[in-house]
Amino acid sequence: MFEAHFQTFEEPEAGVALTARLAALREELTRRKLTGFVVPRADQQQNEYVAPSEERLAWLTGFTGSAGLAVVLAQEAALFVDGRYTIQAAKQIDARAWAVESLIDPPPESWVSAHLKSGDRLGFDPWLHTFAAAERLSAACAKVGAELVAVESNPIDAIWQDRPQPPVAPIAIHGLQYAGVAEAEKVAQIKAEIEKLGADALVLSDSHAVAWTFNIRGADVAHTPLPLSYALVPKVGRPTVFIDQRKLSNLTRDHIEQSADVREPDALTPTLMALASSGAAIALDNATAADALSRLIAGGGGKPLRGSDPIALLKAVKNATEIKGTQTAHRRDAIALARFLAYIDREAASGKLTEIDAVEALETFRRDTGALKDVSFPTISGTGPNGAIVHYRVTRKSNRRIVPGDLLLIDSGAQYEDGTTDVTRTMAIGEPTEEMRDRFTRVLRGHIAIARAVFPDGTTGAQLDTLARQYLWAAGVDFEHGTGHGVGSYLSVHEGPARISKLGTTPLKRGMILSNEPGYYKTDGFGIRIENLELVVEASIKGAEKSMNAFETLTLAPIDRRLIATSMLSKEELAWLNAYHARVRTEVGPALDEATKAWLEQATAELTV
Repeated sequence: MFEAHFQTFEEPEAGVALTARLAALREELTRRKLTGFVVPRADQQQNEYVAPSEERLAWLTGFTGSAGLAVVLAQEAALFVDGRYTIQAAKQIDARAWAVESLIDPPPESWVSAHLKSGDRLGFDPWLHTFAAAERLSAACAKVGAELVAVESNPIDAIWQDRPQPPVAPIAIHGLQYAGVAEAEKVAQIKAEIEKLGADALVLSDSHAVAWTFNIRGADVAHTPLPLSYALVPKVGRPTVFIDQRKLSNLTRDHIEQSADVREPDALTPTLMALASSGAAIALDNATAADALSRLIAGGGGKPLRGSDPIALLKAVKNATEIKGTQTAHRRDAIALARFLAYIDREAASGKLTEIDAVEALETFRRDTGALKDVSFPTISGTGPNGAIVHYRVTRKSNRRIVPGDLLLIDSGAQYEDGTTDVTRTMAIGEPTEEMRDRFTRVLRGHIAIARAVFPDGTTGAQLDTLARQYLWAAGVDFEHGTGHGVGSYLSVHEGPARISKLGTTPLKRGMILSNEPGYYKTDGFGIRIENLELVVEASIKGAEKSMNAFETLTLAPIDRRLIATSMLSKEELAWLNAYHARVRTEVGPALDEATKAWLEQATAELTV
């Protein structure tokens, strides 16, 4: 009945193959006279999702998370992950070969300084590390008299015999009915930013920036419609897009060439070198530009200007067409979500459904809209203790039955041409415990606090983050991830530069879309997360002396009433919840079949204390 087209549930490789790969890498390092090697989970542009040909960390270690780094020495090897992946990493790697360490506090550089000695040579691939990352590694090596060595070719590629070929998915035009602003206008905006930077040119090292600027999309990586590419925008003259031309049809080539020249990717290096030889100041994005680009520019006589990518902020502030599109996308997505939640409510209590069944059902309901291009990330479907793994990915081995007494956490999203969605709901299967209801209600109160927030221009995500955590902190608990991330317009579901987190330093601007997703995770017990997407809008406050902003909720899906301890809610919180559910009924109900509509009426019925 249901099936998944956009994700698989296979286990990562393990055992003998991984042991042999680690041994082979050590042999290769010995041959190259290197003491060790750093393996990031990255491609040349620091993309969240990378092509199979770039999955070096997963190939070597078995760890499949979206963030991590490994350091391999002759006798020791460590995998560094953040709090989202601690449990997952421990389950995926061979604990006899790898130690799991913190990616954040302390950082990997501390481990490097502690395990290297004077005269050691630690290798790294300068195309897979940013300048800042390379600088930190270099300082860690220098601290103990060791040397960081930039390799000309990646030693993993030398031993990865069946490495997949780089992707060459076709390019699609992202029409003005979705993009809202033509390429020429975007290029003009970028050139104005280059002028402000005091630069002669800007390297677009982020494929998202290339896609946004030239109104194109692709399919080179999973879940994000990216055409892997670079571009160079000069202060004066035509930009150049560097892209594998096998991806271009006559139509898409003509589209790009209306505003830029088109060259093959291997032309990037000589083009940069030629520009650098004139002494040009060339701006680079700190977050995505490879250290190799800085080396090329400096080595060619130019001046690399490293800083924030101005396109990231331009892209994050959605125009009127993009906002209307994402609102349409969320209403469409809400129909699929209502059908899915009704299905789970109807069938899960039997104990026959599994986590994979839930993933396949939700994707099928989304495909039934006729507009689904992809899921925006692999669906997180965790029940019972699996729900406590923040970025859990169900496999056929881990697949767990959904049974009464458990919670089911479903975090999912969709890619539609008019917008990208991301939503999490936690459902009670049978009767929840008092502990579950207490924790769920604390998470809900934090979620409502963000949704109801009113804040002046210039407010950052870090200033709002505590609103989501306050009720959990009052109980002595917390969650180890950010409260919210930016979301693209038929681009990445995780988009910078703005976020709601302890590290969110970018001011929130009207037109930005961010997630609102506090959670609670009881190890080996259950997980809870409630996530909606929010649009930053102007707040209308009578007598306001400052320009004020607020959030408009985009996501339309019921929040499980059975998990809410209404006595814990304030009058204002209860009013918000009832108003939200009334809106879901009004906007989604008319599009549903009678059975699902009846379920929705009950699921969104007004709550009282």
